[in-house]
Amino acid sequence: MAQSAQARQALSSLSGFPEWLPAGRVVEQHFIDTLRRTFELHGFSGIETRAVEPLSELTRKGETSKEVYLLSRLQAEPGEAGADPARQLGLHFDLTVPFARYVIDNAGILHFPFKRYQIQKVWRGERPQEGRFREFYQVDIDVVGDGALPLHYDVETPLIMHEALSALPVPPITIHVSNRKVAQGFYQSMGIGDDRLIEVLRVVDKLDKIGPEAVAVELVDAVGTTPAQAEAALRLAAITGTGPGGLRDRVLAALDGAEPGELLTSGLDELEALLRAAARRRPGAVVADLRIARGLDYYTGTVYESFMAGHEDLGSVCSGGRYDSLASTGRRTFPGVGISIGLSRLLSRVMGAGLIEVTRAVPTAVLVAVTDEEHRPASDAVADTLRGRGIAADVAPTAAKFGRQIRFADKRGIPFVWFTGADGASDSVKDIRSGEQVDADAATWTPADRADLVPRLLVPSGGPSGA
Repeated sequence: MAQSAQARQALSSLSGFPEWLPAGRVVEQHFIDTLRRTFELHGFSGIETRAVEPLSELTRKGETSKEVYLLSRLQAEPGEAGADPARQLGLHFDLTVPFARYVIDNAGILHFPFKRYQIQKVWRGERPQEGRFREFYQVDIDVVGDGALPLHYDVETPLIMHEALSALPVPPITIHVSNRKVAQGFYQSMGIGDDRLIEVLRVVDKLDKIGPEAVAVELVDAVGTTPAQAEAALRLAAITGTGPGGLRDRVLAALDGAEPGELLTSGLDELEALLRAAARRRPGAVVADLRIARGLDYYTGTVYESFMAGHEDLGSVCSGGRYDSLASTGRRTFPGVGISIGLSRLLSRVMGAGLIEVTRAVPTAVLVAVTDEEHRPASDAVADTLRGRGIAADVAPTAAKFGRQIRFADKRGIPFVWFTGADGASDSVKDIRSGEQVDADAATWTPADRADLVPRLLVPSGGPSGA
Protein backbone atom coordinates (compact mmCIF):
# COMPACT_ATOMS: atom_id res chain seq x y z
CA MET A 1 0.00 0.00 0.00
CA ALA A 2 1.31 3.43 -0.93
CA GLN A 3 2.02 5.79 1.87
CA SER A 4 -0.39 8.69 2.31
CA ALA A 5 0.60 11.76 0.37
CA GLN A 6 1.48 14.70 2.56
CA ALA A 7 -0.66 17.78 2.01
CA ARG A 8 1.66 20.74 2.28
CA GLN A 9 2.71 23.94 0.56
CA ALA A 10 4.97 23.90 -2.45
CA LEU A 11 8.32 25.62 -2.27
CA SER A 12 8.14 29.22 -3.45
CA SER A 13 10.61 32.06 -3.60
CA LEU A 14 7.82 34.64 -3.16
CA SER A 15 6.45 34.79 0.38
CA GLY A 16 2.83 35.51 1.13
CA PHE A 17 1.52 33.87 -2.06
CA PRO A 18 0.84 30.24 -1.10
CA GLU A 19 1.05 27.43 -3.63
CA TRP A 20 0.02 23.90 -2.74
CA LEU A 21 1.51 20.66 -3.90
CA PRO A 22 -1.07 18.46 -5.69
CA ALA A 23 -2.08 16.74 -2.45
CA GLY A 24 -2.64 20.12 -0.81
CA ARG A 25 -4.81 21.19 -3.72
CA VAL A 26 -6.91 18.04 -3.20
CA VAL A 27 -7.55 19.16 0.38
CA GLU A 28 -8.28 22.74 -0.68
CA GLN A 29 -10.75 21.61 -3.33
CA HIS A 30 -12.45 19.24 -0.87
CA PHE A 31 -12.94 22.12 1.57
CA ILE A 32 -14.31 24.40 -1.16
CA ASP A 33 -16.72 21.74 -2.45
CA THR A 34 -17.95 20.88 1.06
CA LEU A 35 -18.58 24.52 1.95
CA ARG A 36 -20.32 25.17 -1.37
CA ARG A 37 -22.65 22.19 -0.93
CA THR A 38 -23.65 23.26 2.57
CA PHE A 39 -24.36 26.84 1.53
CA GLU A 40 -26.45 25.72 -1.44
CA LEU A 41 -28.47 23.38 0.79
CA HIS A 42 -29.52 26.52 2.67
CA GLY A 43 -30.53 28.40 -0.46
CA PHE A 44 -27.46 30.59 -0.97
CA SER A 45 -26.61 31.54 -4.55
CA GLY A 46 -22.99 31.53 -5.63
CA ILE A 47 -21.54 34.66 -7.22
CA GLU A 48 -18.12 35.81 -8.34
CA THR A 49 -17.23 39.47 -8.60
CA ARG A 50 -14.45 41.13 -10.57
CA ALA A 51 -11.00 41.16 -9.01
CA VAL A 52 -10.62 44.95 -9.26
CA GLU A 53 -12.50 47.91 -7.85
CA PRO A 54 -11.89 51.66 -8.11
CA LEU A 55 -9.20 52.68 -5.66
CA SER A 56 -11.53 55.34 -4.24
CA GLU A 57 -13.94 52.60 -3.14
CA LEU A 58 -11.25 50.36 -1.69
CA THR A 59 -9.76 53.15 0.40
CA ARG A 60 -13.00 54.82 1.43
CA LYS A 61 -12.50 53.89 5.10
CA GLY A 62 -8.85 54.90 5.03
CA GLU A 63 -7.38 52.24 7.30
CA THR A 64 -6.92 49.74 4.47
CA SER A 65 -5.01 52.01 2.08
CA LYS A 66 -1.64 50.43 2.88
CA GLU A 67 -2.99 46.95 2.07
CA VAL A 68 -4.29 47.65 -1.44
CA TYR A 69 -2.41 46.41 -4.47
CA LEU A 70 -2.73 48.82 -7.39
CA LEU A 71 -3.37 47.57 -10.90
CA SER A 72 -1.85 49.18 -13.95
CA ARG A 73 -0.66 48.26 -17.41
CA LEU A 74 3.08 48.37 -17.96
CA GLN A 75 2.69 50.27 -21.21
CA ALA A 76 -0.21 52.39 -20.03
CA GLU A 77 -1.18 55.30 -22.23
CA PRO A 78 -1.89 58.75 -20.77
CA GLY A 79 -5.43 58.84 -19.42
CA GLU A 80 -5.70 55.10 -18.81
CA ALA A 81 -6.92 53.94 -15.42
CA GLY A 82 -3.42 53.13 -14.25
CA ALA A 83 -1.99 56.46 -15.30
CA ASP A 84 -4.78 58.71 -14.00
CA PRO A 85 -4.92 58.68 -10.16
CA ALA A 86 -8.62 59.49 -10.31
CA ARG A 87 -9.26 56.33 -12.30
CA GLN A 88 -6.86 53.95 -10.55
CA LEU A 89 -7.92 50.39 -9.93
CA GLY A 90 -6.89 48.11 -7.07
CA LEU A 91 -7.22 44.39 -6.33
CA HIS A 92 -9.96 43.78 -3.76
CA PHE A 93 -8.67 43.05 -0.24
CA ASP A 94 -11.91 41.41 0.91
CA LEU A 95 -15.22 40.35 -0.60
CA THR A 96 -17.47 42.79 1.26
CA VAL A 97 -16.59 45.92 -0.73
CA PRO A 98 -17.20 44.30 -4.14
CA PHE A 99 -20.36 42.63 -2.84
CA ALA A 100 -21.80 45.95 -1.65
CA ARG A 101 -21.11 47.41 -5.10
CA TYR A 102 -22.63 44.31 -6.72
CA VAL A 103 -25.84 44.76 -4.71
CA ILE A 104 -26.16 48.41 -5.73
CA ASP A 105 -25.42 47.67 -9.39
CA ASN A 106 -28.05 44.93 -9.52
CA ALA A 107 -30.60 46.18 -7.00
CA GLY A 108 -33.29 46.35 -9.68
CA ILE A 109 -32.76 42.71 -10.66
CA LEU A 110 -31.99 40.84 -7.43
CA HIS A 111 -34.73 39.41 -5.24
CA PHE A 112 -34.51 40.36 -1.56
CA PRO A 113 -33.64 39.03 0.91
CA PHE A 114 -30.70 38.02 -1.25
CA LYS A 115 -28.61 35.10 0.05
CA ARG A 116 -25.16 34.87 -1.49
CA TYR A 117 -22.04 32.83 -1.01
CA GLN A 118 -18.70 33.73 -2.54
CA ILE A 119 -15.47 31.73 -2.65
CA GLN A 120 -12.79 33.80 -4.25
CA LYS A 121 -9.21 35.02 -3.89
CA VAL A 122 -8.39 38.38 -2.32
CA TRP A 123 -5.13 40.31 -2.06
CA ARG A 124 -3.65 42.25 0.86
CA GLY A 125 -0.28 43.95 1.12
CA GLU A 126 0.37 42.63 4.62
CA ARG A 127 3.61 41.40 6.15
CA PRO A 128 3.56 37.63 5.54
CA GLN A 129 3.52 35.48 8.68
CA GLU A 130 1.79 32.35 9.91
CA GLY A 131 -1.85 32.53 8.98
CA ARG A 132 -1.43 35.80 7.08
CA PHE A 133 -0.96 35.84 3.33
CA ARG A 134 -0.88 38.41 0.57
CA GLU A 135 -3.03 36.25 -1.67
CA PHE A 136 -5.61 33.91 -0.21
CA TYR A 137 -9.05 32.37 -0.58
CA GLN A 138 -11.85 33.99 1.36
CA VAL A 139 -15.25 32.37 1.85
CA ASP A 140 -18.24 34.62 2.59
CA ILE A 141 -21.95 34.13 3.15
CA ASP A 142 -24.29 37.11 3.49
CA VAL A 143 -28.00 37.79 3.62
CA VAL A 144 -29.03 41.25 2.41
CA GLY A 145 -32.43 42.88 2.73
CA ASP A 146 -34.04 45.87 1.08
CA GLY A 147 -34.80 48.46 3.75
CA ALA A 148 -35.05 45.90 6.56
CA LEU A 149 -33.67 42.48 7.46
CA PRO A 150 -35.33 40.29 10.14
CA LEU A 151 -33.28 39.46 13.21
CA HIS A 152 -33.61 35.70 12.66
CA TYR A 153 -30.94 35.96 9.96
CA ASP A 154 -28.49 36.96 12.72
CA VAL A 155 -29.14 33.48 14.13
CA GLU A 156 -29.19 31.51 10.88
CA THR A 157 -25.95 32.93 9.48
CA PRO A 158 -23.55 31.65 12.19
CA LEU A 159 -25.43 28.33 12.47
CA ILE A 160 -25.08 27.69 8.74
CA MET A 161 -21.39 28.52 8.88
CA HIS A 162 -20.96 26.24 11.91
CA GLU A 163 -22.71 23.43 10.01
CA ALA A 164 -20.38 23.97 7.05
CA LEU A 165 -17.25 23.99 9.22
CA SER A 166 -18.43 20.91 11.12
CA ALA A 167 -18.54 19.00 7.82
CA LEU A 168 -14.79 19.61 7.38
CA PRO A 169 -12.10 17.38 8.92
CA VAL A 170 -10.93 20.06 11.35
CA PRO A 171 -11.03 20.31 15.13
CA PRO A 172 -14.32 21.55 16.60
CA ILE A 173 -15.06 25.23 16.04
CA THR A 174 -17.14 27.38 18.38
CA ILE A 175 -18.67 30.68 17.32
CA HIS A 176 -18.45 33.47 19.88
CA VAL A 177 -21.04 36.24 19.64
CA SER A 178 -21.50 39.71 21.02
CA ASN A 179 -23.51 42.77 20.03
CA ARG A 180 -22.37 46.31 19.40
CA LYS A 181 -25.53 47.65 21.03
CA VAL A 182 -24.60 45.86 24.25
CA ALA A 183 -21.09 47.32 24.29
CA GLN A 184 -22.12 50.81 23.20
CA GLY A 185 -25.14 50.86 25.50
CA PHE A 186 -23.09 49.63 28.44
CA TYR A 187 -20.44 52.32 27.99
CA GLN A 188 -23.12 54.98 27.54
CA SER A 189 -24.71 53.88 30.80
CA MET A 190 -21.29 54.21 32.46
CA GLY A 191 -20.91 57.77 31.16
CA ILE A 192 -18.44 56.98 28.34
CA GLY A 193 -19.52 58.98 25.29
CA ASP A 194 -19.78 57.61 21.76
CA ASP A 195 -16.83 59.81 20.77
CA ARG A 196 -14.58 57.56 22.85
CA LEU A 197 -16.27 54.24 22.01
CA ILE A 198 -13.86 53.20 19.28
CA GLU A 199 -10.83 53.95 21.44
CA VAL A 200 -12.29 51.96 24.32
CA LEU A 201 -12.95 49.00 22.01
CA ARG A 202 -9.44 49.24 20.56
CA VAL A 203 -7.88 49.00 24.03
CA VAL A 204 -10.21 46.24 25.27
CA ASP A 205 -9.22 44.23 22.20
CA LYS A 206 -5.71 44.01 23.68
CA LEU A 207 -6.84 41.95 26.66
CA ASP A 208 -5.30 38.70 25.49
CA LYS A 209 -2.03 40.39 24.58
CA ILE A 210 -1.34 42.68 27.54
CA GLY A 211 -3.71 41.48 30.29
CA PRO A 212 -6.44 43.23 32.31
CA GLU A 213 -4.16 45.37 34.48
CA ALA A 214 -2.42 46.94 31.48
CA VAL A 215 -5.77 47.43 29.72
CA ALA A 216 -7.16 49.27 32.75
CA VAL A 217 -4.11 51.54 32.88
CA GLU A 218 -4.33 52.34 29.16
CA LEU A 219 -8.05 53.07 29.38
CA VAL A 220 -7.38 55.62 32.08
CA ASP A 221 -4.15 57.13 30.76
CA ALA A 222 -4.72 57.03 26.98
CA VAL A 223 -8.50 57.12 26.58
CA GLY A 224 -9.37 59.24 29.62
CA THR A 225 -11.82 56.98 31.43
CA THR A 226 -12.12 57.02 35.18
CA PRO A 227 -10.72 54.04 37.11
CA ALA A 228 -14.31 53.00 37.87
CA GLN A 229 -15.22 53.07 34.17
CA ALA A 230 -12.11 51.05 33.29
CA GLU A 231 -13.03 48.42 35.90
CA ALA A 232 -16.57 48.28 34.52
CA ALA A 233 -15.18 47.67 31.01
CA LEU A 234 -13.16 44.73 32.35
CA ARG A 235 -16.21 43.32 34.14
CA LEU A 236 -18.17 43.44 30.88
CA ALA A 237 -15.34 41.73 28.95
CA ALA A 238 -15.26 38.88 31.47
CA ILE A 239 -18.85 37.81 30.75
CA THR A 240 -19.26 34.61 28.74
CA GLY A 241 -21.90 31.90 28.54
CA THR A 242 -23.40 29.20 26.32
CA GLY A 243 -26.98 30.29 26.87
CA PRO A 244 -29.06 33.34 27.69
CA GLY A 245 -29.64 32.32 31.28
CA GLY A 246 -28.15 34.86 33.66
CA LEU A 247 -26.52 36.91 30.91
CA ARG A 248 -28.66 40.00 31.45
CA ASP A 249 -28.22 39.86 35.21
CA ARG A 250 -24.43 39.64 34.88
CA VAL A 251 -24.30 42.61 32.48
CA LEU A 252 -26.52 44.70 34.72
CA ALA A 253 -24.44 43.71 37.75
CA ALA A 254 -21.31 44.87 35.89
CA LEU A 255 -22.87 48.37 35.73
CA ASP A 256 -22.37 48.51 39.51
CA GLY A 257 -25.56 50.47 40.11
CA ALA A 258 -25.57 52.60 36.94
CA GLU A 259 -28.94 52.83 35.18
CA PRO A 260 -29.10 50.77 31.94
CA GLY A 261 -30.09 52.80 28.92
CA GLU A 262 -32.47 51.90 26.08
CA LEU A 263 -29.64 50.91 23.73
CA LEU A 264 -28.21 48.42 26.22
CA THR A 265 -31.62 46.89 26.85
CA SER A 266 -32.24 46.54 23.11
CA GLY A 267 -28.85 44.91 22.57
CA LEU A 268 -29.44 42.42 25.39
CA ASP A 269 -32.82 41.53 23.91
CA GLU A 270 -31.19 40.74 20.55
CA LEU A 271 -28.31 38.80 22.06
CA GLU A 272 -30.57 36.70 24.29
CA ALA A 273 -32.87 35.89 21.38
CA LEU A 274 -29.89 34.72 19.32
CA LEU A 275 -28.54 32.54 22.13
CA ARG A 276 -31.95 30.94 22.81
CA ALA A 277 -32.47 30.08 19.14
CA ALA A 278 -28.91 28.78 18.71
CA ALA A 279 -29.15 26.60 21.83
CA ARG A 280 -32.36 25.10 20.48
CA ARG A 281 -31.18 24.47 16.92
CA ARG A 282 -27.49 23.67 17.33
CA PRO A 283 -26.50 23.21 20.99
CA GLY A 284 -22.94 24.19 21.82
CA ALA A 285 -22.26 25.91 18.50
CA VAL A 286 -22.59 29.48 19.76
CA VAL A 287 -21.47 31.11 23.01
CA ALA A 288 -21.79 34.64 24.28
CA ASP A 289 -18.46 36.40 24.66
CA LEU A 290 -18.59 40.05 25.62
CA ARG A 291 -14.82 40.30 25.38
CA ILE A 292 -15.20 40.62 21.60
CA ALA A 293 -14.24 44.13 20.58
CA ARG A 294 -12.75 43.72 17.09
CA GLY A 295 -15.27 44.60 14.43
CA LEU A 296 -17.61 46.49 16.73
CA ASP A 297 -16.40 49.74 15.21
CA TYR A 298 -18.13 49.00 11.90
CA TYR A 299 -20.76 46.37 12.66
CA THR A 300 -24.03 47.79 13.95
CA GLY A 301 -25.46 44.83 15.89
CA THR A 302 -24.45 41.19 16.20
CA VAL A 303 -20.77 40.34 15.76
CA TYR A 304 -19.11 36.92 15.41
CA GLU A 305 -15.65 35.52 16.09
CA SER A 306 -14.81 31.80 15.84
CA PHE A 307 -12.09 29.67 17.39
CA MET A 308 -10.80 26.17 16.68
CA ALA A 309 -10.30 23.83 19.63
CA GLY A 310 -6.64 23.33 20.42
CA HIS A 311 -5.59 26.08 18.03
CA GLU A 312 -6.77 29.20 19.81
CA ASP A 313 -3.36 30.74 19.14
CA LEU A 314 -4.38 31.05 15.48
CA GLY A 315 -7.00 33.60 16.48
CA SER A 316 -10.40 33.81 14.88
CA VAL A 317 -10.86 31.48 11.89
CA CYS A 318 -14.05 33.17 10.73
CA SER A 319 -15.80 36.38 11.70
CA GLY A 320 -18.59 38.71 10.70
CA GLY A 321 -21.68 40.49 11.89
CA ARG A 322 -24.58 42.74 10.96
CA TYR A 323 -24.35 45.90 8.87
CA ASP A 324 -27.48 48.04 9.05
CA SER A 325 -26.22 49.70 5.89
CA LEU A 326 -24.17 47.25 3.88
CA ALA A 327 -24.93 49.33 0.82
CA SER A 328 -27.02 52.38 0.02
CA THR A 329 -28.17 54.21 -3.09
CA GLY A 330 -29.34 57.24 -1.16
CA ARG A 331 -32.99 56.35 -1.61
CA ARG A 332 -32.64 52.67 -0.67
CA THR A 333 -30.64 51.05 2.09
CA PHE A 334 -29.63 47.40 2.08
CA PRO A 335 -28.92 45.99 5.56
CA GLY A 336 -26.98 42.75 5.71
CA VAL A 337 -25.53 40.12 8.00
CA GLY A 338 -22.64 37.88 7.04
CA ILE A 339 -19.70 35.80 8.17
CA SER A 340 -16.40 35.11 6.44
CA ILE A 341 -13.67 32.42 6.55
CA GLY A 342 -10.04 33.06 5.72
CA LEU A 343 -9.87 29.67 4.00
CA SER A 344 -6.15 29.71 3.19
CA ARG A 345 -5.42 30.62 6.80
CA LEU A 346 -7.43 27.63 8.01
CA LEU A 347 -5.90 25.26 5.45
CA SER A 348 -2.37 26.37 6.28
CA ARG A 349 -2.86 25.49 9.93
CA VAL A 350 -4.59 22.11 9.54
CA MET A 351 -2.17 20.91 6.87
CA GLY A 352 0.92 22.43 8.49
CA ALA A 353 0.04 20.76 11.77
CA GLY A 354 -0.37 17.39 10.05
CA LEU A 355 -4.08 17.16 10.88
CA ILE A 356 -4.98 16.04 7.34
CA GLU A 357 -3.43 13.78 4.75
CA VAL A 358 -4.79 12.41 1.48
CA THR A 359 -4.86 8.90 0.05
CA ARG A 360 -3.29 10.10 -3.20
CA ALA A 361 -2.22 13.30 -4.86
CA VAL A 362 -3.64 12.40 -8.29
CA PRO A 363 -7.26 11.84 -9.32
CA THR A 364 -6.36 8.61 -11.13
CA ALA A 365 -8.06 5.50 -9.77
CA VAL A 366 -6.75 3.06 -12.40
CA LEU A 367 -3.44 2.85 -14.23
CA VAL A 368 -3.78 0.81 -17.40
CA ALA A 369 -0.58 -1.13 -17.98
CA VAL A 370 1.01 -1.34 -21.44
CA THR A 371 2.23 -4.76 -22.56
CA ASP A 372 4.33 -3.27 -25.37
CA GLU A 373 4.08 -0.23 -27.58
CA GLU A 374 2.42 -2.26 -30.33
CA HIS A 375 -0.49 -2.94 -27.98
CA ARG A 376 -0.77 0.60 -26.52
CA PRO A 377 -4.00 1.21 -28.53
CA ALA A 378 -5.62 -1.64 -26.59
CA SER A 379 -4.63 0.05 -23.30
CA ASP A 380 -5.91 3.41 -24.60
CA ALA A 381 -9.24 1.78 -25.45
CA VAL A 382 -9.61 0.39 -21.91
CA ALA A 383 -8.82 3.79 -20.41
CA ASP A 384 -11.36 5.48 -22.68
CA THR A 385 -14.04 2.98 -21.66
CA LEU A 386 -13.35 3.54 -17.95
CA ARG A 387 -13.37 7.31 -18.37
CA GLY A 388 -16.68 7.08 -20.22
CA ARG A 389 -18.12 5.51 -17.06
CA GLY A 390 -16.71 8.23 -14.81
CA ILE A 391 -13.66 6.30 -13.59
CA ALA A 392 -10.44 8.35 -13.72
CA ALA A 393 -7.89 6.35 -15.66
CA ASP A 394 -4.39 6.91 -16.97
CA VAL A 395 -2.19 4.82 -19.26
CA ALA A 396 1.34 3.89 -18.26
CA PRO A 397 3.89 6.22 -19.88
CA THR A 398 6.14 3.40 -21.06
CA ALA A 399 5.92 -0.31 -21.73
CA ALA A 400 8.32 -1.10 -18.93
CA LYS A 401 8.32 -4.33 -16.96
CA PHE A 402 5.05 -4.75 -15.10
CA GLY A 403 6.86 -4.43 -11.78
CA ARG A 404 8.04 -0.95 -12.74
CA GLN A 405 4.57 0.03 -13.93
CA ILE A 406 3.12 -1.13 -10.62
CA ARG A 407 5.73 0.91 -8.73
CA PHE A 408 4.78 3.91 -10.90
CA ALA A 409 1.19 3.55 -9.67
CA ASP A 410 2.18 2.86 -6.07
CA LYS A 411 4.36 5.97 -5.87
CA ARG A 412 1.36 8.11 -6.83
CA GLY A 413 -1.12 6.30 -4.61
CA ILE A 414 -3.09 4.91 -7.57
CA PRO A 415 -4.91 1.89 -6.08
CA PHE A 416 -5.57 -0.24 -9.19
CA VAL A 417 -3.49 -1.45 -12.14
CA TRP A 418 -5.28 -2.83 -15.18
CA PHE A 419 -3.77 -5.54 -17.41
CA THR A 420 -5.14 -6.15 -20.88
CA GLY A 421 -5.63 -9.80 -21.85
CA ALA A 422 -3.39 -11.33 -24.52
CA ASP A 423 -4.56 -13.60 -27.32
CA GLY A 424 -8.23 -13.39 -26.34
CA ALA A 425 -7.68 -13.82 -22.61
CA SER A 426 -9.76 -11.76 -20.17
CA ASP A 427 -8.50 -8.45 -18.82
CA SER A 428 -7.66 -8.32 -15.15
CA VAL A 429 -7.32 -5.62 -12.53
CA LYS A 430 -5.05 -5.69 -9.48
CA ASP A 431 -5.57 -3.90 -6.19
CA ILE A 432 -1.91 -3.14 -5.49
CA ARG A 433 -2.63 -2.44 -1.82
CA SER A 434 -3.94 -5.95 -1.07
CA GLY A 435 -2.37 -7.80 -3.99
CA GLU A 436 -5.76 -9.19 -5.02
CA GLN A 437 -6.13 -9.59 -8.81
CA VAL A 438 -9.41 -10.52 -10.53
CA ASP A 439 -10.76 -10.79 -14.07
CA ALA A 440 -12.50 -7.61 -15.15
CA ASP A 441 -14.40 -5.98 -18.01
CA ALA A 442 -13.88 -2.23 -18.50
CA ALA A 443 -17.56 -1.88 -19.49
CA THR A 444 -18.83 -3.13 -16.12
CA TRP A 445 -16.03 -3.13 -13.50
CA THR A 446 -16.33 -0.95 -10.42
CA PRO A 447 -14.16 -1.10 -7.30
CA ALA A 448 -15.70 -2.88 -4.32
CA ASP A 449 -15.34 0.34 -2.33
CA ARG A 450 -16.54 3.22 -4.49
CA ALA A 451 -14.66 5.59 -2.20
CA ASP A 452 -11.52 4.44 -4.04
CA LEU A 453 -12.72 6.28 -7.15
CA VAL A 454 -11.51 9.65 -5.83
CA PRO A 455 -8.76 10.81 -3.49
CA ARG A 456 -9.88 10.70 0.12
CA LEU A 457 -8.90 12.79 3.07
CA LEU A 458 -7.31 10.96 5.98
CA VAL A 459 -7.18 12.11 9.56
CA PRO A 460 -4.16 10.76 11.46
CA SER A 461 -4.79 9.07 14.76
CA GLY A 462 -5.69 11.61 17.40
CA GLY A 463 -6.74 14.22 14.81
CA PRO A 464 -10.16 15.72 14.15
CA SER A 465 -13.19 13.79 12.93
CA GLY A 466 -12.88 12.41 9.37
CA ALA A 467 -14.25 13.95 6.21
